[in-house]
Amino acid sequence: MSENQNKKQLVIIGGAEDKEGDCQILREFVRRAGGTKARIVVMTAATELPREVGENYIRVFERFGAQDVRIIDTETREDASSSTALEAVAKSTGIFFTGGDQARITSILKDTDLDNAIHKRCEEGIVIGGTSAGAAVMPDIMIVEGDSETHARIDVVDMGPGMGFLPGVVIDQHFSQRGRLGRLISALVQQPAVLGFGIDENTAMVVTGNQFEVFGEGCVTIVDESEVLHSNIDEILKDEPLAVCGARLHIMPRGYKFDLKNRKPILDNRSTADALVPAEASV
Repeated sequence: MSENQNKKQLVIIGGAEDKEGDCQILREFVRRAGGTKARIVVMTAATELPREVGENYIRVFERFGAQDVRIIDTETREDASSSTALEAVAKSTGIFFTGGDQARITSILKDTDLDNAIHKRCEEGIVIGGTSAGAAVMPDIMIVEGDSETHARIDVVDMGPGMGFLPGVVIDQHFSQRGRLGRLISALVQQPAVLGFGIDENTAMVVTGNQFEVFGEGCVTIVDESEVLHSNIDEILKDEPLAVCGARLHIMPRGYKFDLKNRKPILDNRSTADALVPAEASV
């Protein structure tokens, strides 16, 4: 494991995270960004409502006491060379990608000065977070769009370059709420990646180095195709059903951990699960 890999911190959220109540996931993001000393940059490239969406996160992060929260709104690739934006990223302790359209993030940011600056800070150990579209862009190859609530077929999903913060995997969001198992499997079969992660709403994979822990109220579904016995992808037309035999499936709720390097759940220490259960209100 490289030194940079050891430093990696990612908060990958399946969308629709709590912004009004206990805000467990966003609270963890701020804590990892430095708590009351956090300097957070909110990246709004994915949304067509950057001010409205960005100010919502400013409100939440400032409620937790973050020292400085600012929006970087990049409407064009030229904006991704802004000296103001580059300086903000260089001084940041946390960078957060909002939801919207993941294709907007990559088309505006990928391979720009700002992209390079964000990756540099990621390698230095600051926390990178993203929700919905901001989660989809975390791999090096991402799901651009696709059908939900369907069986696996080649034509179910369109893939494209992601931002590469967590390479070698595929991530899908709003997972159980939109019935996206079919499209996650379709994406995995077509890519060299062998691990696919489906993240439910108000749920997050919180990555530290080569491990992650599940936060929030839902589950992370893991599809491991590293030992698949059979696939018919070379035999079918694009609108015909895929066969995948021998894949492994893990369903992991809050407090469970997973070893990304060895592709195995970590089952010997789940004490955090109890600590993460919110206290019940008295009546």
